[in-house]
Amino acid sequence: MSKTRILTGITTTGTPHLGNYVGAIRPAVAASRDDNVESYYFMADYHALIKCDDPARIARSRLEIAATWLACGLDPDKVYFYRQSDIPEIPELTWLLTCVTAKGLMNRAHAYKASVDANTAAGEDPDAGITMGLYSYPILMAADILMFNAHKVPVGRDQIQHIEMARDVAARFNHLFGAGRDYFVLPEVVIEESVATLPGLDGRKMSKSYDNTIPLFEGGTKKLKESIARIVTDSRLPGEPKDPDSTALMPIFAAVASHAETVEFRTALLDGLGWGEAKQRLFERLERDIAPMRAKYEELIAQPARIEEILQAGAARARSIAAPFLAELREAVGLRSFVVPVQKIHPDSVPPGEFGSHAAFGMPAGAVAVVEKSSGGFGTPAIAADKKSARPQFKQYREADGKFYFKLLDADGRLLLQSDGYASPKDAGQSIASLRAAASLNGAGGVYVLGPGIVAADVEQALAALAQ
Repeated sequence: MSKTRILTGITTTGTPHLGNYVGAIRPAVAASRDDNVESYYFMADYHALIKCDDPARIARSRLEIAATWLACGLDPDKVYFYRQSDIPEIPELTWLLTCVTAKGLMNRAHAYKASVDANTAAGEDPDAGITMGLYSYPILMAADILMFNAHKVPVGRDQIQHIEMARDVAARFNHLFGAGRDYFVLPEVVIEESVATLPGLDGRKMSKSYDNTIPLFEGGTKKLKESIARIVTDSRLPGEPKDPDSTALMPIFAAVASHAETVEFRTALLDGLGWGEAKQRLFERLERDIAPMRAKYEELIAQPARIEEILQAGAARARSIAAPFLAELREAVGLRSFVVPVQKIHPDSVPPGEFGSHAAFGMPAGAVAVVEKSSGGFGTPAIAADKKSARPQFKQYREADGKFYFKLLDADGRLLLQSDGYASPKDAGQSIASLRAAASLNGAGGVYVLGPGIVAADVEQALAALAQ
């Protein structure tokens, strides 16, 4: 059974806080340990450029986020862990997707509409201060997801529309260029209801923009305790029953504690636990989980070269998937080489009886296999002396299906090679030219040539003919 691919990213514009850990990092790390899951985690530093023009802040945030994920238990050997900006295939895919995305779809994006509404309310030009980065943000996000064909994407509720837009763009590309193949998987949203909207110090959603966050590692134990002390509560005195749902203390405690611990905490509040004691209990419960991770974080943050090495290794692994996939997408949209690519293959690596099939080599359609001779493999068949002056001939023709074909005949008119159908005579001619060019390698390099989608009636005679 194939694994489920899950992709998660965090924008590198700030220092991770408790809300990031509970809502994204912790569930992502837990999912990465599932043997049935293939996990992709990345720092969305291209996205950061949309929101932030402070280079120092972005640089620091990238380091802190990488160290945080690693300190929280992410194993870079078991997942794909990388920076978005280290994968050049992502911006190229963004452009391919941009070219099939309707402007009307972008006009409906929540972030863009909110900015336009704010400008209008302020009496400004509707597009004042709006960059193309903000406007096209959903397409870049779609490229992040579709580059690795993620099945599931954990996001907050404010990002659901972006996943829906990624599905729309993927479906459009498949329709235009798929020709019976779906290049992209349609991703699904994943939301953990219990932690998707962790409250901050003032009861609103925990967010850096509200300045109501609880730090995860920044500032150590002291800063954590000070932040918890700032959580808003009411004026009820110790001994008076408290309403657990009137303060952020309860949902924050529940997000990190077991069910039994949560029930006990709620009961204590109802029984009159003082707010000061309640905050101390929350601090102790958080510190129990955070302290070991904080120690690991401080060790990592002091070794940026080690983090860089991990990220470069992760980028190399991610690109081993992204680069060949993008090559297929370029082929699909028509960004093709004028010459069919040649790939050298040792005959021992090809399954018996499958010469002539590009699928046997794991090559894209349109490639030419150059099969290297080996001492234990096949050799050049002898050619009768009276046929030395005769040359094999390629014949091009069109069939009733409207496609263009070619075949290779020997001096006696015997069929040696038969091609699959091509969309145009030009495509068929280019394949023939590539076969002939590759055949010229035989003299110096000792190689034989077979083409994609070409059936060889007599493999050895066909090889010998092309080697002349």
